[in-house]
Amino acid sequence: MLPRSSHSSFVAAALLVIVPALSIRAEVSFEKDILPVFKERCLDCHQAPREVNGKKKEPKAGLRLDAAWAIMKGGENGAIVKPKDSSKSSLHEVLVLPADDDSHMPPKGDPLTAAQIALVKKWIDEGANFGEWKGSTEGMPAELAPTAAVARKREHEEFYTALEKDAKPAAADVLKKAQAAGAQVSTLTATSPLVRVDFLTGVSNCTDAKVAELLPMADNIAHLDLGRTAITDAALASVAKFKRLAKLDLRQTKITDKGVESLTSLTKLQTLNLYGTEVSDASLDLLSKVKSLKQVFLWQTKATEAGAKKLQGAIPGVVVVVK
Repeated sequence: MLPRSSHSSFVAAALLVIVPALSIRAEVSFEKDILPVFKERCLDCHQAPREVNGKKKEPKAGLRLDAAWAIMKGGENGAIVKPKDSSKSSLHEVLVLPADDDSHMPPKGDPLTAAQIALVKKWIDEGANFGEWKGSTEGMPAELAPTAAVARKREHEEFYTALEKDAKPAAADVLKKAQAAGAQVSTLTATSPLVRVDFLTGVSNCTDAKVAELLPMADNIAHLDLGRTAITDAALASVAKFKRLAKLDLRQTKITDKGVESLTSLTKLQTLNLYGTEVSDASLDLLSKVKSLKQVFLWQTKATEAGAKKLQGAIPGVVVVVK
């Protein structure tokens, strides 16, 4: 037996080793710690319906363990996980039942090891956090899966919220000058400092000089329609200063590749209409620098399908319409 002083020192030393180890023990990772166990022992019976040997195989008891949403939804007998309470979570309960119990899981083969069961328990008690793992979306109920339209709407709202940041409404005298130049100005929403500008009631009177008169409100213009106006490439030197510009319509104007070069500084530009202009594939090479682009319209231009594909390769997800 160790002397009292030696014994105390031994215990203290042991605690110094044990306590830090306990304090830094990482939270259970579902993807790294739990999912491999499910894949090995559970998913054969509990995954999305599939065909096996020519027959459709449904998940037993309607329970799927191949997706975060499905695990939290549970099966025919209801929810199987109550976050932070493994004692009320049947996912844990069925693992610790006697092996001869009809509800014991897994029903075939050896029971899960004590270490594996402990991980499942700890994962539940820590809050049943899936981290970045989502799993299969097959069969996901509509109320749990945001539709593409909802996702697009959210993305749209987030984009314009960011676009408005630090923008202040245009002064009344600035608006009057723009209107005096023949522009129609309207706010994007009732409370937005961003505006839409067009010359639809007098397209033939809109020249390069008229566009230059919009410069005092350059910080507010998000949508600009110059379609069918008398502008030339020179007007785009002014447009290039509209740093919040998201939509630009230049359809049926005299714009050429030289003018498009000015647009490469517009880092917020999402939609560009070049229908009926003189642009060619050279413009598409220039536009590959504008990574914010989502739509480019090129009907009746010199641009080719090959040029369009090249632009799509440079900006993943962009829609380029040539014909």
